[in-house]
Amino acid sequence: MGIRYRLTLMNFLQFFIWGSWLISLGAYMGNTLHFTGGQIGSIFATMGIASLFMPGLMGIVADRWINAERVLGMCHIVGAILLFCASTVADPNIMYIIMLLNAMAYMPTIALNNTVSYSVLEQKGFDVVKDFPPIRVWGTVGFICAMWVVDLFGWNLSPLQLYIGSASSLFLGLYAFTMPACPPAKAKENRSLLSALGFDAFVLFKRTKMAVFFVFAMLLGAALQITNTFGGSFLQDFGKTYADSFAVAHPGLLMSISQISETLFILSIPFFLHRFGIKKVMMISIFAWVLRFGLFGLGNPGEGLYLLILSMIIYGMAFDFFNISGSLFVEMETEPGIRASAQGLFMIMTNGFGAFIGGVVSGWVVDYFTVDGVKNWQNIWFVFAGYALLLGIIFPFVFRYKHERKVVKIVQAEVASDKITFRP
Repeated sequence: MGIRYRLTLMNFLQFFIWGSWLISLGAYMGNTLHFTGGQIGSIFATMGIASLFMPGLMGIVADRWINAERVLGMCHIVGAILLFCASTVADPNIMYIIMLLNAMAYMPTIALNNTVSYSVLEQKGFDVVKDFPPIRVWGTVGFICAMWVVDLFGWNLSPLQLYIGSASSLFLGLYAFTMPACPPAKAKENRSLLSALGFDAFVLFKRTKMAVFFVFAMLLGAALQITNTFGGSFLQDFGKTYADSFAVAHPGLLMSISQISETLFILSIPFFLHRFGIKKVMMISIFAWVLRFGLFGLGNPGEGLYLLILSMIIYGMAFDFFNISGSLFVEMETEPGIRASAQGLFMIMTNGFGAFIGGVVSGWVVDYFTVDGVKNWQNIWFVFAGYALLLGIIFPFVFRYKHERKVVKIVQAEVASDKITFRP
């Protein structure tokens, strides 16, 4: 098998693992294990905790001591064991500990997967800018395929979704050890722990514009975590009134429209940035979150199915527009010496603090609007929509940035080289 096909399989499996449980686990814990909203939110928040330090720590290990492909393999094997253990648990406290450990094993693999891909392509004489994006897109395909497998086999409310994740993680862990060697880069040996964790870039908080930006990055990261945590539970709760509807029978297929939308909206970023500029594109993203949540509140699997579908489509705009423009803003506004740390800080604020806050607070909101086990989803989604609307009202007054046409060329280069990190 050619090296590009081998890397394609690796990227496919990397996100197949995540897709097997990320969207459906909340419904399984809520509807089958009967965890509370707060317990579910806290368990999902473990990904935020792990994202604060584990990618940096595993990056140091791969930079200094152990081949990157071996670190990737070991992390996935550990993750396979933990996902299997999670499938046997019905206690929320034990589930929290297991999923925290799983997040600590899995979250670093996203960056390690890219590191191995880049290194192998360079070793074999390929053009990374040209050859990696067609490989990486199969990661998104893998995520969607996993959602479809879990949904079509009726495992959305079953621990079998965790078995699928465990088996695929074990396979990828062993497969990673067969990849070409990616030895530690000697040039990076002097990189400090603080630098690897993105702390060098904290100096940017001295600039008001950057401080405001990172605060909103965190708050929008919280918005992303909300639908990851409770989107599946929301659709499953219509089971009594819309038992025969498509949305209840196949929530995974419906939710996968969001991921398909991501792959389409990313292609429109250069046009929107050229026409409106980064600040307005970020505002579009914020108000897209308002629509995402609001349409969930108004829709249902019956006559309101089209509203749910529209919400899924809008998700691509809500997520991609902020993630890409935000990463570009960091790239353009920081000096070369701390750009890597600044990008790390951006991920810490969104996938770390933001994901943690989103998971915990959304759980509180769900519990507040739950009476005798019945959730008032309309009020829940309207609260989230109001949260996003408040961000949209405040943002243009506190964030000041002047649009420049040169951004377009930077965007096109970044999209082409896949420097933008986006969830599949």
